[in-house]
Amino acid sequence: MKALLSIILLATAGAAVAETEIEVGGRLGAELRLFPHSAAHAGQHGSSNISLFAEPEIYHEWNDGEDSLTFVPWFRLDQHDSERSHADIRELIWTHVSDDWELHAGIGKVFWGVTEFQHLVNVINQSDSVEDIDGEDKLGQPMINLSMVRDWGILDIFVLPGFRERTFPGREGRLRTSPWVDTSQASFESAAGNTHTDIALRWSHTVGDYDIGLHWFHGTNRSPTLLVGTDSVGNTVLTPHYAQMDQLGLDLQATLDSWLWKLEAIWRDSGGSEHWAVQGGFEYTFVGVMESASDLGMLMEYGWDERGTAATSPMQNDLYFGARLAFNDEAGSELLAGFGYDFDYHTRVFQIEASRRFGDDWKASLDLRLITAGSSSDSYYNLRDDDHLQLTLERYF
Repeated sequence: MKALLSIILLATAGAAVAETEIEVGGRLGAELRLFPHSAAHAGQHGSSNISLFAEPEIYHEWNDGEDSLTFVPWFRLDQHDSERSHADIRELIWTHVSDDWELHAGIGKVFWGVTEFQHLVNVINQSDSVEDIDGEDKLGQPMINLSMVRDWGILDIFVLPGFRERTFPGREGRLRTSPWVDTSQASFESAAGNTHTDIALRWSHTVGDYDIGLHWFHGTNRSPTLLVGTDSVGNTVLTPHYAQMDQLGLDLQATLDSWLWKLEAIWRDSGGSEHWAVQGGFEYTFVGVMESASDLGMLMEYGWDERGTAATSPMQNDLYFGARLAFNDEAGSELLAGFGYDFDYHTRVFQIEASRRFGDDWKASLDLRLITAGSSSDSYYNLRDDDHLQLTLERYF
């Protein structure tokens, strides 16, 4: 980590005296969660929760745009859950761009994947699980990334010095396991612990209507195994254990007229066992529905994990349906509704996400999640009373 910061400081030192421009932007927001049911687990807060968040962004470039520095910190202050009140550096990364290669060094975010409901191949960044349970929010990852552009595709080489442990809600938080996860007792298979250096390679290319990605990752598994233990006063808790892993993965998307066909597949060797997992499906878009400016996309995906009910992911034999409505108006109004069904546990999850801008600076969002757990053996059973409506108001600057 210190070496990465040294690289950034050396790269930017010469730019301090140059005639440059710094761009400052970002967002501030407030979030309200309303829970119609009483908390299922002892110690959790009640029917509502308020939090405030901020995500400023500072961007600076020099050398005619060949070099740039991006800084994106993240802050959240939560009413009840002390673990959810946290700060993180999402990005603090220097980028140098040449004709056929790019170099990125610092703390960054990388996204891989094409499917909607689960991203099996998105393995670089750790999930920030105090934010939400869907795995979409990620912690910044220390990295050095060389990206080479060739006629035969783009080759990305990653060196990842240092590991970010997953965040979990605290004892007071909703949307948590029971027992709660005590992150202070994290353990690692590697003797290097959270200082282990991971490596990854990814090749991506577009061939006609097909976007293809292949990757290999070697390092610390981002998904911990939760072991039963006790805290300092004898309470039963879960403690995360991070094994080493090797992962090979494929992501593929075909754009055929109004169809998007999507596939993500991985083979993973971790914790002394190997398994395959697949997420795949399609999205079909009706353009200008009912002679309007709106587009309606219909989605269907299936998720399968070779481990079956022994899988650490809840998406081991699940079918998903969804509809995405883009109004294509000046306010950027969007609506996404999705339904998932687990064939093993008969669990049902329904979710709505809607957003709209107001003027140039404001955005309002609504998220509704309803969970019906079909079996106490399903990890979703922990969330059986955590149906909630989330209202978010953001101001961009």
